[in-house]
Amino acid sequence: MRERKGNEPVVGRGCHIADNVQIGDGSVIGDYVVIEEGTVIGENVRIDPFVHLGKRVLKSPNSAVTNSGPLSHLKIGQGSMVGTGAVLYRGSEIGEEVLVADYATLRENVRIGRKSIIGRGTAVENDSTVGGWCKIETNAYITAYSQIGDYCFVGPCVVTSNDNFVGRTKERFKHFKGVIMEEGARIGAGAVLLPGITVGRDALIGAGSVVLKDVDAGTVVAGNPARFIKEIPFEQRLDQQGWQGKQ
Repeated sequence: MRERKGNEPVVGRGCHIADNVQIGDGSVIGDYVVIEEGTVIGENVRIDPFVHLGKRVLKSPNSAVTNSGPLSHLKIGQGSMVGTGAVLYRGSEIGEEVLVADYATLRENVRIGRKSIIGRGTAVENDSTVGGWCKIETNAYITAYSQIGDYCFVGPCVVTSNDNFVGRTKERFKHFKGVIMEEGARIGAGAVLLPGITVGRDALIGAGSVVLKDVDAGTVVAGNPARFIKEIPFEQRLDQQGWQGKQ
C-alpha cells in the first residue's frame, strides 16, 4: 500500500477501480479490492483486502426474488468499515459508522442504518432494511423483504424465511414476505422464523426457538413451537437502557 499524502485516500495493491467511483478523504482501500462503476465511498472508510463493492446481480432463470431492473450505485457512509472478503451489491446503501464484518454479503437494495454491526459471514438478502444501532451476529440469515427496526439484536445462526410454499406453485410469488422486527426486538442464537413473522417492539425470542406466529411486543417466547414465557423484565426494557436515542 502506498504512503498517504495528507488526508487523501490510500489504495492498496492490485485493486480494480471502475469509472466514476468516489472515494472520500481519509479512506483506506486494502489490497485486491474490486470497486464497480459509480460506487460512492464516504470519508474515513476502511475497506479490507479482497472486498467486492457494487457487485452486479446474478440472475438465474429459476431465481424467484432476484432483482432484474436497474439499480442505483452502492453508497457507503463515512466512518464505516468493511471486512475481508465481504461482498456488497449495487443498489444498497450503508449508513455512517457501520461495521460489515469479514465475508458478510449484502444483496441489492439493502439499507443498513448508522452504527449497526453486520457480523462475520452474515447474509442480508435483497430488498431488506436493517435500522440503526442494530447487531446482526455471525452467520445470521436475513431473508429477502425483511424489515428490521432500530436497536434490534439477531443472534448467531438465526434463520429467517419468506416462502410458505417452499418453492412450489406460482401462487407463492404473491406471498413472499420476510420477517418484521420492530424497534428493540431481539432474537436468540439459532432461532428459526417462518415467513412473514412480526416480532413486536422490545420482544425477545429464546435461543433455538421455532417461531410459527407473531410475537407480541414486550414478551419473551421460547421453544418449538415458540410459546409465551413471560413479560420482558423492567430492567431489560429498551427504554431503561440509557443509550437509546444517543447519536
